[in-house]
Amino acid sequence: MPHKLLRAGLRASLMSSDANVSASHLVLIPSYNPGAQVYDTVRAARARWAPVWVVVDGSTDGTAEGLQEMAANDPQLKVLVLPRNQGKGAAVLHGLDLAAQAGFTHALTMDSDGQHPAGLIPDFMAASQREPAAMVLGKPVFDADAPALRVEGRKVSNGWANLETLWAGIGDSLYGFRVYPIDPLRRVMRGQRWMRRFDFDPEAVVRLCWRGVRPVNLPAPVKYLRADEGGVSHFNYLRDNTLLTWMHLRLMLGFALRFPVLLYKRLNQP
Repeated sequence: MPHKLLRAGLRASLMSSDANVSASHLVLIPSYNPGAQVYDTVRAARARWAPVWVVVDGSTDGTAEGLQEMAANDPQLKVLVLPRNQGKGAAVLHGLDLAAQAGFTHALTMDSDGQHPAGLIPDFMAASQREPAAMVLGKPVFDADAPALRVEGRKVSNGWANLETLWAGIGDSLYGFRVYPIDPLRRVMRGQRWMRRFDFDPEAVVRLCWRGVRPVNLPAPVKYLRADEGGVSHFNYLRDNTLLTWMHLRLMLGFALRFPVLLYKRLNQP
């Protein structure tokens, strides 16, 4: 998409925008080679919230330049570019560190590929503002043509996450449309070397539950775009499921060590 069209499209969306502006909550979008769909994602997010930050995770598809062009015309859009691909979790952590330095307390994360519902950003932010100590988790609502392998496969990860937290209330461990309190998430991530790639989303919610961060679940539709619709997927079935298996082995070890404390807390919940 030519950069002039990007600028014109952004100006048009902002002119009609009723975006909420916040000094505490921002939208954080990690992005790796998403194709042109990222521009629609960012425009949709900006139409509903400000500020929006995009962390370009070493993309080689030209979208870094297009996003920077958009940001040059929008003071509420910030684009951070990492020199090489480091993984989703690493990109999120980079954004969280800078957001904390800027005084933000919460971040809504969403994917750049158009799967997540930008229209629900204000609702999720409002829920977080009502309960700032909690994490607000999207619970996916799938349409009829969602890939069965993805829909059924996530049930395994959800089962493990519920066991590892003694059913603390995680509605979905993999859906990345969620609002995190920044400080406890940074502490969790800085405390160990993992959570830097595809394992970020499920490990984050489990470890935050261990720290006493309560999950609040809200339904949210998920859309899997076909290739002819501009959809881009970097999911590798063997690699990423191996990563998830290793992650749950680590978490089960942590669960075993924490079991007495977790059980005591569950039995004494009000």
